Amino acid sequence: MSLIHLEASKCVRSLSVESECNKCEAVCPTAAIVVGTHPLPAINFSACVSCGACHGVCPTEALGLENFNATDFFFDFVENEKENLISCRKNIPCISALSVEHLISIAVLKKELILDMGYCDGCEIAHTCHKQILQNCEEASYLLEAMENDSVIKLENVRYVEDVSNKSDRRDFLGALNLKSVAKVKKSFEDEVKKASDELIEHTLQKADIALLKQKRIPQKRKIFFTAIKRVQTPSQFHIVDASEVSFTSQKIMNEAACTACQMCYRVCPTGALTSDIKNSKIDFDPFLCIKCHICHDVCEPNAITLSGSYNVKEFFEPSVVNLISFKVRRCDECNVIFSTNTGERLCYRCKCEEEEARELWGITEDM
Repeated sequence: MSLIHLEASKCVRSLSVESECNKCEAVCPTAAIVVGTHPLPAINFSACVSCGACHGVCPTEALGLENFNATDFFFDFVENEKENLISCRKNIPCISALSVEHLISIAVLKKELILDMGYCDGCEIAHTCHKQILQNCEEASYLLEAMENDSVIKLENVRYVEDVSNKSDRRDFLGALNLKSVAKVKKSFEDEVKKASDELIEHTLQKADIALLKQKRIPQKRKIFFTAIKRVQTPSQFHIVDASEVSFTSQKIMNEAACTACQMCYRVCPTGALTSDIKNSKIDFDPFLCIKCHICHDVCEPNAITLSGSYNVKEFFEPSVVNLISFKVRRCDECNVIFSTNTGERLCYRCKCEEEEARELWGITEDM
């Protein structure tokens, strides 16, 4: 059984304590992942069944399996021209390990994709994973239709049975003994020891992780999706779809009156979907880089940035950067530091806070 692992620097919860992301916890069928008061998810390796559902829903691909990589699976699968069946008994731990982006990407390249649902009814993890598979398939099919693409994703009770005729014998086993296999055995043993501990293992940010937090990284599944879409014929018209039906990207609206120019939203954005310039005089948004992790909304204290109720499929084919808001740039009357604002404020945020604290300390009111 493959062991789950967490790349702490990729998890959006490591970017801010305000992050409310708990997708991995919600989809885990055995409650092996717990998002509590600790910033990062805690994992019970003994309870984990290595289904990979957490990997499928994680917007930043922070969670993964040791023996399964969705990116490698994608390329191996599309390279095999005769293959169009995905089954938990054939080539994947669970179909829920694939995201909507993976399903769309495979479908547009294969034209027809069959998902084997034959074993779901009697599966012990179906109460969350089966539901997730259906949601992913429904969303993928909805977007394919909006893209005017003829590719189809079929759910069929294939009940694939593995061919066990090619069994290895003792001679094959002895011949395979080498330094590489010994290393694998050692790693497997260490994993089994970790699984034997029936307790939640908390994760913390190490020095190496902290150095990576400022990097803007685009998930592999988004790169795959972008590459696949480039091979798709542009639709006759760009349809606008219900944003609530799209789980992996978004379009945003900025309330200029509520925005305080605090810079938090684009500072914490893990992919660079939200950006500014060297003067911090604006906030731009690239919908195609957005992974809908919701962290920009979580850190925005006045709730100035909100999700649009619709999404234009045009962003898949002709990505564009939208200016959400522009600021005035001026020097602070107190400390002479350049700051951005959308009001007539003469003091920077830090000096304004210090002044308010001083007034409160001395009991000075605005009318005095």
